[in-house]
Amino acid sequence: MSHVTRIVIIGGGPGGYEAALVAAQLGAEVTVVDRDGLGGASVLTDCVPSKTLIATAEVMTSFESAHEELGITLADGGRLAAARVLGVDLAKVNRRVKQLALAQSHDITASVTRAGVRVLRGAGRLDGPQAPDGSRRVVVTGQEGEQRELVADCVLVATGGHPRELPDARPDGERILNWTQVYDLRELPRELIVVGSGVTGAEFAGAYQALGSRVTLVSSRDRVLPGEDPDAAAVLEEVFRRRGMNVMSRSRAAAAKRVAGPDGQERVEVTLSDGRTISGTHCLMAVGAVPNTEGMGLEEAGVRLKDSGHIRTDRVSRTSAPGVYAAGDVTGVLALASVAAMQGRIAMYHFLGHAVAPLDLNTVSANIFTDPEIATVGYTQADVDEGRIDARAVKLPLMRNARAKMQGIRDGFVKLFSRPGTGIVVGGVVVAPRASELIHPISVAVDNSLTVEQIAKAFTVYPSLSGSIAESARQLQTGKAEDLP
Repeated sequence: MSHVTRIVIIGGGPGGYEAALVAAQLGAEVTVVDRDGLGGASVLTDCVPSKTLIATAEVMTSFESAHEELGITLADGGRLAAARVLGVDLAKVNRRVKQLALAQSHDITASVTRAGVRVLRGAGRLDGPQAPDGSRRVVVTGQEGEQRELVADCVLVATGGHPRELPDARPDGERILNWTQVYDLRELPRELIVVGSGVTGAEFAGAYQALGSRVTLVSSRDRVLPGEDPDAAAVLEEVFRRRGMNVMSRSRAAAAKRVAGPDGQERVEVTLSDGRTISGTHCLMAVGAVPNTEGMGLEEAGVRLKDSGHIRTDRVSRTSAPGVYAAGDVTGVLALASVAAMQGRIAMYHFLGHAVAPLDLNTVSANIFTDPEIATVGYTQADVDEGRIDARAVKLPLMRNARAKMQGIRDGFVKLFSRPGTGIVVGGVVVAPRASELIHPISVAVDNSLTVEQIAKAFTVYPSLSGSIAESARQLQTGKAEDLP
């Protein structure tokens, strides 16, 4: 009787459950050890909940920003047009957010279970180095403290991360919050201070501004979204300011504490590193994430970590320890659910002996769910500016697009990067409503090394926002592009 390969996956997020489905399909005996529920932070406290909240905010923003231009009148003949006419029941919104997250987690659990995967509720850790027979041991501590030992031919660590905390700004779940705690709020924060202007901070700042909070966004850098395309970040920051957000650039938060306000109501006071203070009713800390590697027995098992605590992996998800792979946020490669899932799938294909292409970050598409959205794929403006690739670029404002004019869309653009000579598309940026949908044709082009001529020749619907993608390609094809150093 042939030996069945035993796979143990620690962590049930996208990296873990996608790996489990692949391994089970390939005939392995798969066990997923999960502490909080399949789907992980992505489904339970991050992507699914936040994007559900943002979807509600988006409806409100779309109406309030465009109803006059589109000729939509209010019930009283428009007398309230200058005031806020929409409100939100945050308790109801958050109930829906949690219900959708749990429903998605249950669907994933059902799918994994149908595939023949065993799911154990508990916390897993590696138990020492590789055994003489090449196997690995994993100790699982259950919810009641009971322990059991699993033997595996391969272990995948996909334990994700958790919100980083500042020593003098510890979240309390009531007034000072991290992004996992906002869904317990029953009332909309009147004055919300968001500390951190990366993707998480920008998304929540924009969402709560749209829902009706007065938002102050504290950014330690020169601009919001410092790691993104500078043209895209500039558009978003201008939109934020135009809608009334107080964006504080070059302002680093040092501490946050609860204080009594002049009316006796509790408030939050945020102290900046230069001594200035900001006051609000609530504060959301969005200052990054820390990998869940502590207490996992990794180094004792021969797994090397980075100085940041993330697990070192190669492009097929191997760690430095034979038979141990890692996927997702715990690796620090790129904090996207899609990347975590791909890392997990690659790990299983590789270990089980199937042909697999190594992870290629230059083909990853990503989206920031602000309003407007910012979607990117492939090489970036920074890659061009810093000489990592020779490329030409064209940026086409959406305000020239007929469909955008019809919908009252004034903010945003399409930017394409192509190689000089060959015209191969190597990257793109879309800033627009539903940019997450519009980026796909550019992703296909990047992944398949299509040229601007091929993009330009393909039919697009008229009028459509996607027409701007084809028009950008035509401008690159005819030489009406900016030659970048």
